[in-house]
Amino acid sequence: MNDDIHNNGPLSGLKVLDLSRILAGPTCTQLFGDLGAEIIKIERPLKGDDTRFWGPPFLKDEQGNDTTESAYYLCANRNKNSVAVDLTKAEGQAIIRELVSHCDILVENFKAGDLSRYGLDYDELSKINPKLIYCSITGFGMTGPYAKRPGYDFLIQGMGGIMSLTGKPDDEGGEPMKCGVGIADVMCGMYASVAILSALHARHSSGKGQHLDISLLDCQVAWLINQGAGYLVSGNVPPRRGNEHPTIVPYGTFPASDQAFIIAVGNDDQFLRMCRVLGAESLTQDNRFSKNTDRVLNRKILIPMIEEYTRKNSSSHWLEEMEKAGVPCGPVNDLAQTFADPQIRHREMAINMPHRVNQADGVDLIGNPLNFSDTPVQYKKAPPVRAEDTREILSRHLGLSDEKLNELEANGIIECLTK
Repeated sequence: MNDDIHNNGPLSGLKVLDLSRILAGPTCTQLFGDLGAEIIKIERPLKGDDTRFWGPPFLKDEQGNDTTESAYYLCANRNKNSVAVDLTKAEGQAIIRELVSHCDILVENFKAGDLSRYGLDYDELSKINPKLIYCSITGFGMTGPYAKRPGYDFLIQGMGGIMSLTGKPDDEGGEPMKCGVGIADVMCGMYASVAILSALHARHSSGKGQHLDISLLDCQVAWLINQGAGYLVSGNVPPRRGNEHPTIVPYGTFPASDQAFIIAVGNDDQFLRMCRVLGAESLTQDNRFSKNTDRVLNRKILIPMIEEYTRKNSSSHWLEEMEKAGVPCGPVNDLAQTFADPQIRHREMAINMPHRVNQADGVDLIGNPLNFSDTPVQYKKAPPVRAEDTREILSRHLGLSDEKLNELEANGIIECLTK
C-alpha cells in the first residue's frame, strides 16, 4: 500500500481501526475510506470476513476461474487495508492495543460484551487512547433485554416493522416481505458514520473520545419515518400497500400495453396534467378525486379507472408524454437497465478498479454517491484479499521487523499474504 491512499480526501489524516465484518460496519468504514481516512481492517487469520464466503458470484481471475473474493465482500471493503490478527490470543490482543494508540476511531460489531473478554472494550482501550472514538454496532444495543442476542438484517427487518409495510396487500394474497438488499445493515452503517463524525466534532472542543452504542434495531425503527409517525399519531397500524403510497394518490406502478411503469403524482396540479396526458379529463371533474385527500380516501375506485387508460398504450409512450407534461414518472428497471441508464453512467455510479487477482479486467464496483467540489471521493485501492497488508501495516505503524513478523506468523498470531 502506498501512503497516498489516504492523503487528500475530506477525512485525510484520520486512522480507523475496523474490527467489523458482514455489512453494517464495513459500509460505514468503506465510506470513510472513500473520503480519505486510512482504514485498517482486522480479519481472522485463514478465514477473514464472513462475507468472503457468501457467494457465488465470486470475482474471476485472469483465466476465468472463481477466486475467493465474493461479490458480497467486494461491495463494502474498498479503500481498506487487510491485516489478519488472531484476537483470541494474548499476542494478537497486544497488537490491537498498540494499533489503537495510533488510531482516531475504532468500529466493531461483535456481540455486546464480547470484546471485554479480550480486554478490547471501550473502558480498557480508552485508557490507552483517551481520544479514541469507539463505535459499537450490535443487533439490539449494549443495554436492554435483547442486548446479548445476535442480530442479522433479516431479523431486524422483521422485528423493526419494515416487513409489515412491504409487499402486496392481504386482499391481494400478499405477505410481509423483506427488502431485496440488506437495507437495515446499510442504514445502520449510515447512522454510525453520522455518529462518528459528530463525535469527532465534539472531540475538537473536549479533547476526549467517547463510546457510541449503535444498534440495527434502533436504526430500523428510526427510518420508519412517515409510516412510524403515522402510527404514533393515529394509533392505526398501517397495512401493506404494495407499490402504492399511504398518503399520496396516484403514486405507484401502472400497467401499460407492454409493461408496468411508475407514476408519482405529488400534488393536485400534477394530477390535472396526468389526466390530460391520459385523455382522462373527466376524472378531474369528479369531486371524489379533485384533491389529494379525496383521492387517498377513494383510491380503490380511482386506481382501476386510471389503469384502464394506461393499458391503452406502451410504457415508452406514456413516459415520453408525461415527461413532456411535467408529470413525475419513470421505468421499473432491472439492474442491467439501471447500470446502463445514461444518467447513472454520467454520474459514474459504476466504477472499475484494478485488483491483484485480475489485473487485466479489474473489478467492477458501485461508485460512491457523494460529490465534493474541492475534496472529491477517491478510489485508491480495491477491496483487499485477506491479509494483503498485514506485513506493511504492522511494520509501518508498530515498527515490527521482518524477523518479528515471521515469528508472529509462525505462531499463528497473524497471517501475511504469500507473495
